[in-house]
Amino acid sequence: MYRCMARSVCSRGRVCAAFVPPHTQPPLWTLRNTTEEGHHRLAERRWQCSVRCMSSAVRRRALRSAFPVLEQPLQPIHRHVYEANLRNSNACHKKFIELSEKARKGGGEKSIARHTQRNKKLLVRDRLRLLLDDEDFLELSPLAGLGLPYGDIPSAGCLTGIGRIKGLWCVFIANDATVKGGTAYPIMVKKQLRAQEVAQQNRLPCVYLVDSGGAFLPLQSDIFPDRNHGGRTFYNEAIMSAMKIPQVSVVCGSCTAGGAYVPTMAEETVMVHRIGTIFLGGPPLVKAATGEEVTPEDLGGATLHAEVSGCVDHFAWDEKQAYHDTRNIISTLNFQLPEEEDEDDEKTRKRKAEEEPLYSSEELLGLAPRSYNHSLDVKMVVSRLTDGSRFQEFKARYGTTLITGFAKIHGHLVGIVANNGELSYQAALKGSHFVQLCDQRNIPLIFLQNTAPTGVLTLSTAQAAMNSNRLKAHGSMMSAVACASVPKITVVVGGCHGADSYTMCGRAFDPNFLFLWPNARVSTTAPGHAGSLLPPDSEQDEEERKKEEVKLNKRLEEESSAFFSTGRLWDDGVILPQDTRKILRDCLDIIKQQQYELSTEKQHSALLRI
Repeated sequence: MYRCMARSVCSRGRVCAAFVPPHTQPPLWTLRNTTEEGHHRLAERRWQCSVRCMSSAVRRRALRSAFPVLEQPLQPIHRHVYEANLRNSNACHKKFIELSEKARKGGGEKSIARHTQRNKKLLVRDRLRLLLDDEDFLELSPLAGLGLPYGDIPSAGCLTGIGRIKGLWCVFIANDATVKGGTAYPIMVKKQLRAQEVAQQNRLPCVYLVDSGGAFLPLQSDIFPDRNHGGRTFYNEAIMSAMKIPQVSVVCGSCTAGGAYVPTMAEETVMVHRIGTIFLGGPPLVKAATGEEVTPEDLGGATLHAEVSGCVDHFAWDEKQAYHDTRNIISTLNFQLPEEEDEDDEKTRKRKAEEEPLYSSEELLGLAPRSYNHSLDVKMVVSRLTDGSRFQEFKARYGTTLITGFAKIHGHLVGIVANNGELSYQAALKGSHFVQLCDQRNIPLIFLQNTAPTGVLTLSTAQAAMNSNRLKAHGSMMSAVACASVPKITVVVGGCHGADSYTMCGRAFDPNFLFLWPNARVSTTAPGHAGSLLPPDSEQDEEERKKEEVKLNKRLEEESSAFFSTGRLWDDGVILPQDTRKILRDCLDIIKQQQYELSTEKQHSALLRI
């Protein structure tokens, strides 16, 4: 009986060690001489083992859901708004493509030739091809660094994102030495710190591909002294190590001055022969200080650090070997990932096909509002993101300017909070309730943000009382969002304006990920509403006031653009509306991975290297 139970509860026919196979059972006369107490101990052991096997081997499944279908087809009445939005989305898409191509070119043809031919190095995307399982990775803030006061720094001089290595989602931070010779600008530091924050918040292993020329000294006041400047990188490495978040470094270029601490503080480091160097001061500084001439290889090359100093753990003859070794290091991490479903199974394919929304994701281009006044019902957006266009709405008849409810995205159960008008007193109370409900049930939250451009003007005592109540309700929702411990993903599908953006989990409220559609606007006051920012009792005449208003609106138009925002790393990237469902799926998969880590409970101090 016990053998049958073992086979039924242990996965793939493996028999638990506590159940004795027939050919190893002792003779019958030995069993007869066993004491009654021994029988009880053996039975108890078998029962405990069967419980363990059942809890670990039985395949879990989510509760079956029958959420109602959200019927939201395009109607003729929507056509003029839809077409206006579509024209705007196409213009934004064109600019998105132009900026993306500019970012992918890195430092330009001359820098690329010097990097690949003279220095014999691989380009950063070629390095990622050797490191990651495939090119289907989630790149973070690819347009960061464009349009800054000190010039364009394509991709902020480094590529960051999340990709799979040996099937495991890992954060990568890869310097692009073709951009300004690998020099670190303030925006690069900010991008690296954001990537570390993503790794820490989602408990993702972190891989550093280091090829840096050190800080850009003319801007040292924006790189070195403050709390969230360069030194925070090393602080984060120590804290992440103490949290048992694995970190691996590949030295595939220069690590000078402060950059030398990145590989030496990582838990394991691979260094490439001849092109990788680690030293606090390079050969020119040594000659200036001591008069001694020394080569970079003798001063801080891979041979020295692998054989003498012990700063690195693995010596690689070339970059290809370095990334092969790094992949092998990742395979030693203590994760137990679920086995993938058989793609050849006809039922599996059919089930996946049925989970697609009923409406085309391409229609999201016409649903992305050109302005707040061109917003269609947000349920139309929801129905093009969720599995089978199904949505279980919560408090459907109350606070209708905020849509809340449950849905599934690629099988992940989520709570959706979406703006559908001005965030009223009732809507904010409803949002507080729903956010706390999802936190209670441990359900991730997705915010679809399109906040109103201006607040309600106070014209009477009754209006003042209403605004006060609204203010208190907003504070309640902000508290609920800030204190919710569940993962949060925010997508700005329209406007991100004023304090309402905080209630919808803006950047200041630490969402796990925050993305913008290309049409999005980010500002305290939306373009076209600058009049509310000018003093009402100004001594200026009407003509001067209008000129000031036009000037301010023009500035708001420029500075509220999604591309202005992403260039300064106020978000995790601009994404195309039709890609939103796929990106949400990847984010939910990434967030879920931490439950497969087996080594989080043991308490220990930070890792100490030799």
